[in-house]
Amino acid sequence: MAISFTGLGSGLAVSDIVDALVNAEQAPAEARLNTTEGKLTTDISAVGALKAALEKVQTSMEALGDNDNYQQRNTSGSDSFISISSDKEAQPGSYNVKVDALAQAHKLSSPAFAADEAIGAGVITIGSGANSFSTVLSATNTLEDLRDQINNGPFTGSDSNDSVIATIVTSDTGQHLVLTSKETGEDNAITITVQDGDGNNTDTGGLSRLAYDVSDADPANHTTNLTQVNAAQNAQITIDGTLTVSSNTNEFTNVIDGVDITAKKLHATDDDLSDISVTENNNNIKTGLNSFITSYNELLELSNNLGASGEGGAGVMAGDSLLRGVMSKLRSEITNPVDLGNGNSLSLSQLGVETDRYGVLTLNTETLDEQIDADVNLVQQFFVGDDDDGFAQSFDEKLSFYTDSDGIIQNRIDSKTNQLDDIDDQRVSLASKMESLSSRLYAQYNAMDLLVASLNNTSSYVQAQLENMPGVVRDNS
Repeated sequence: MAISFTGLGSGLAVSDIVDALVNAEQAPAEARLNTTEGKLTTDISAVGALKAALEKVQTSMEALGDNDNYQQRNTSGSDSFISISSDKEAQPGSYNVKVDALAQAHKLSSPAFAADEAIGAGVITIGSGANSFSTVLSATNTLEDLRDQINNGPFTGSDSNDSVIATIVTSDTGQHLVLTSKETGEDNAITITVQDGDGNNTDTGGLSRLAYDVSDADPANHTTNLTQVNAAQNAQITIDGTLTVSSNTNEFTNVIDGVDITAKKLHATDDDLSDISVTENNNNIKTGLNSFITSYNELLELSNNLGASGEGGAGVMAGDSLLRGVMSKLRSEITNPVDLGNGNSLSLSQLGVETDRYGVLTLNTETLDEQIDADVNLVQQFFVGDDDDGFAQSFDEKLSFYTDSDGIIQNRIDSKTNQLDDIDDQRVSLASKMESLSSRLYAQYNAMDLLVASLNNTSSYVQAQLENMPGVVRDNS
């Protein structure tokens, strides 16, 4: 139950009177602030939604302005024998491929040595591909010492080993030094020459036991003191049954314009050949336009709701010049043709973007496909331009006027937000003003109450004096 305090002298409900007077002063001011705050909040929300919808439309057009997205190539034909990839340089066509040989690294194995056997003093030089290095051995060095020096050095001069891996395999007959080239192919075959301490660099004694050199075209000059485990071998493929191509690796780069082929497995005699097909892919245009149409129609629906006026009620941006301006510019961009030079021009409508009487967009795919088939380069030029100055870039620049961080919409949001902050300040000021008014009213009513109390006391005193005067008849009934 509420407690109401009355003046001690006057008997008036002073607190109720003060509250009523303060509320009468405060209520209209608060109502004005609440109304203004509601309008500002609604406007910020509305233009924020408009900005988000515009940004979505803007983003949907970006992909159509990327030159790299046009005239892509679809390639098929990867199977267990080959894998393929392509770029825009690949021309539409079909080919069959047969894998004749896979690339192989050169591998050599030495004769057997005892674990503690000295292999001979001298200098051993190993080459593979463009890399060649030398290392010096003493009279006491073993096969394991040579392995370590090949893999880790030291090498003579500024040599380094970038091409050969050395390891030791121990068989029943002893230790064998196994050398394997790091790279495949005939160009990376291993050669080993020595400068033996006994002066004979090709015999089967001392360090010469590790010599292997078949680089001379004359077999009579070959030195093969090591056993060839795997020959250095190129990969080879045959295209369309007549064109033979070899490679140091299993990768065949740009053998067919814009197409890379990797050999994975040999074709046996009864295996079906691998069939490669290259087709042109311009799906990015249809995908991009569909994305644009979807985002634009969402924007249109939002715009209709925000700008509605009529019997169903008014939208929060009804009659707003910002809304009218941006939608007008968008409609103009969609319908206006772009001059592409040489008597050519294009517009979105010519690419199948159709508008109904309500402004809703749809895509006529037949019209689009006909335009792409007729001249895809012209379509690309329309969107991209000659120097990224096509329709997509122009469209982005026009929307950026509204959507940028310092654009017209954000400036409006910032302005309204500042006004909201000002309302908070006004509320603080109003509260302080009402507190002062309340204090002043209480002071006034308290002063009145003291005066009334004093008058009441005087009245009571006078009455008592009159009653005590001689001759005054008291009524004792």
